[in-house]
Amino acid sequence: MGRRRILIVESDGKLRQSLERALEDLGHDVVATSNRREALARDDLEDFDLIISDLTEDAEAGAQILSELERKGLPVPVVVSASEGQPPSIIEAFRLGATNYLRRPYDREELRQIVEKTLAYKLRFLEDRKVTPYVRERIEFELPSDLSLMGGVLQYLLERAVKLGIIRPERSNLFVALDEAIANAIIHGNKSDPQKMVHIIAELTPREARFTIEDEGEGFDRQQIPDPRDPANLFKPSGRGVLLISNIMDEVEYNERGNRLTMVKRAEDVRTLARDDERK
Repeated sequence: MGRRRILIVESDGKLRQSLERALEDLGHDVVATSNRREALARDDLEDFDLIISDLTEDAEAGAQILSELERKGLPVPVVVSASEGQPPSIIEAFRLGATNYLRRPYDREELRQIVEKTLAYKLRFLEDRKVTPYVRERIEFELPSDLSLMGGVLQYLLERAVKLGIIRPERSNLFVALDEAIANAIIHGNKSDPQKMVHIIAELTPREARFTIEDEGEGFDRQQIPDPRDPANLFKPSGRGVLLISNIMDEVEYNERGNRLTMVKRAEDVRTLARDDERK
């Protein structure tokens, strides 16, 4: 694991000293304080690999550090320490993003395991953040026309889009567009013929997700679909899937035959910049 930098915030002097010694014995560089305000005021918080903070009995339940790290956008994992009578405080700390918790008084073996596990997670997390801007990912599926396969494909594609930061799962409607596009290819394009395939290509970067869905059907005349720019057409049964896709995605294009759809969803920050440019 190697030597890592750990900040301890512990109000009990004896427990603070025992925790400091135990972590130093494990080979770590330790800074210990009883002053929560002083800890929060440090200008080097992001340089710590781990913070261990007690849960105090005050109104804020020792969650100030978690809230401050969230406010500053600092990816420093926090392990909270708690006594037996503090389960509500632990639950609140987990809600705010605590990585794990230590039981007080400290058990050295439990401490070692939790610290090692947390630091190992942080290494993977930071590696992901450093590599993510350079990712160019291409995913291909070739599926028979079977609606029962859609769930797994959608889940996989959405997880990759979330991983790269293109979408926030709680705010995105990308699922709807993908669901409509693939279902249209199976039902309307291939007429649910299991001998005909649906070809899906996803090209992902941190800035956008580009999806190409192609069926082996005869295609359709795009001009026969109601104008997606007219909101009233969303309530018409004809071409509902195409209308939804057109209103959800940032770019939508069909080939001349009408059996291949290409659609693009840009990352939220990219869309925000584009909107700002349009207003200028």
